[in-house]
Amino acid sequence: MNDINTYDNIMKKTGLLSGSTLKIIACISMFTDHAALILWHKYRDYLSTLDYGSIMHWQGLYRLGRNIGRMAFPIFCFLLVEGFFHTRNRLKYLLRLTVMCLLSEHAFNLLASSRHLDPGHQNVFMTLAISLLTITAVSQIKIRFNARPDIISVLTIAAVSLGCLLAHMLKTDYGYKGVLAIVIIYLLHSSKILTCLGTALAFLWEPWAITAVVPIFLYNGKRGLKRKYIFYAFYPLHIYLIYFITYYILPDLT
Repeated sequence: MNDINTYDNIMKKTGLLSGSTLKIIACISMFTDHAALILWHKYRDYLSTLDYGSIMHWQGLYRLGRNIGRMAFPIFCFLLVEGFFHTRNRLKYLLRLTVMCLLSEHAFNLLASSRHLDPGHQNVFMTLAISLLTITAVSQIKIRFNARPDIISVLTIAAVSLGCLLAHMLKTDYGYKGVLAIVIIYLLHSSKILTCLGTALAFLWEPWAITAVVPIFLYNGKRGLKRKYIFYAFYPLHIYLIYFITYYILPDLT
């Protein structure tokens, strides 16, 4: 364990990427993913009329775009946990996520189903908000029952189960898997190496997401640019931008 802690300290001093750089990487990844998805929604009927070779070519590009996008969510999960430990006010943090959940739902509906209303899907900010509530509950359980590890174990399992159930019932983006991933990252936060291993294990069900371990491993623990509201706003705004270009500027080939 001492060797792991020593290596973690070295990485904090020599890491290349700040928190804001991780956010930029995640935003680029997410933009690529969502552009591929929205373009696919518009042109999939047209693509079905092409020859087999052309269909395979465009499907390959679509899959590439979606796979590149798998890096984004694990990075946001990691940054949420970082925010949990470094924010001055966790209640305000939760309120920000909740407000962004409400402001982003229409954009997410357009992304997920090209409809203005879609009760069958809820955006990723709801997943993050539920996850923040869950790890806050786990943290409070540790504090309040510090001398009773048996009670801590039972209540932690109950809190995590409730968070996963809530995400599943509300049909949030990534659902219970997203909540579990954030809980794992939170529990292993004390070690960079263990955090990376935990992140990889948490996303084994989505192999391309494991690529996020590389930038997370290179994180230097520094905040970087203090432009958090720009990164919050990027989520709904980039969806609206892609949607507008796709449906109001690009030609309709059907």
